[in-house]
Amino acid sequence: MTTVAAVDCGTNSIRLLVSALIGMEDGEVQLVDLERRMEVVRLGQGVDRTGEFTPEALERTFAALRTYAELMRENGVEPGPDAVRMVATSATRDAGNREEFIEGVRGIIGVDPEVITGDEEAELSFIGATAELEGTDSGLDAPFLIVDIGGGSTEFVLGHRDPQNAPADAGPVRAARSVDIGCVRLAERHLTDDPPSAQQISAATADVDAALDEAAATVPLEAAGSLVCVAGTATTVAGIALDLPEYDPERIHHSWVPAERVHEIARELLAMTHGQRAAIGVMHPGRVDVIGAGALILSRVVTRTGAAGFVASEHDILDGIAWGLCLDSPEDGAEHTAEGSGGA
Repeated sequence: MTTVAAVDCGTNSIRLLVSALIGMEDGEVQLVDLERRMEVVRLGQGVDRTGEFTPEALERTFAALRTYAELMRENGVEPGPDAVRMVATSATRDAGNREEFIEGVRGIIGVDPEVITGDEEAELSFIGATAELEGTDSGLDAPFLIVDIGGGSTEFVLGHRDPQNAPADAGPVRAARSVDIGCVRLAERHLTDDPPSAQQISAATADVDAALDEAAATVPLEAAGSLVCVAGTATTVAGIALDLPEYDPERIHHSWVPAERVHEIARELLAMTHGQRAAIGVMHPGRVDVIGAGALILSRVVTRTGAAGFVASEHDILDGIAWGLCLDSPEDGAEHTAEGSGGA
């Protein structure tokens, strides 16, 4: 049994997945969750304005990493790059003092964080969101458009989960693009009132639509057979749509949210005060002040793609990182599935 640890450090949250790769009698392998954790540390707080990580944001992030390092040890993860990988995304690409961050991470978990490009982030999200669908009758039409709404950026990747069904001379990923629009960045730029004014919402919408134009220059957004949305904005909106009293990842995973409900939830969240959003049962406290911005992005994505709705997935870039650690290559001949799900 191979045990690995994947860490994803974004603008808003830092997340851990400890997984075990288990061989099955039929030749398949399964990736099984041992630990799946998320802490909202808001590493990117103010980076859009100042270009620097604040000391407070760095310490919040390092404190979460110390907890994660202990969980890795408890689950028997061997230290080193063969079993541990940490990727850092939008805020780290933007911060002028990122070396301070890198040195701190190295001292806690023993590996350097990889400041990956937006395209790499998108491809890892695609692998994580679709790996468990291989060889199954998912009921979803290819190609898949995977959308990962983060704190500082949003990733779009279009592809086929089964390369044999992809167009000739094409791999599973047809196109990918990352754009600098995310729930934290959008909220800090525009949605500063509580609740935001109509003028602020209009400015934010224009910002999102401009970013979608940028994404569409690379990724044919309207070509998707199925829209699959990952990460905390999408799973929180799905939890609201399901009217859950509390966050339930098993019910949220692969749930379907119709387009009309997405737009309705976005309007409702943008009209609420901070206190009203905080009272929603599925809401993580760290998302209260940015969920309106995230839902606005999601609503505009659904409109732009022309999708009838979206499928929420609890599996995302973390799972893609874990698969990459466990398997030498996607062409190793093993069929693979994933089980277990986690929080937003």
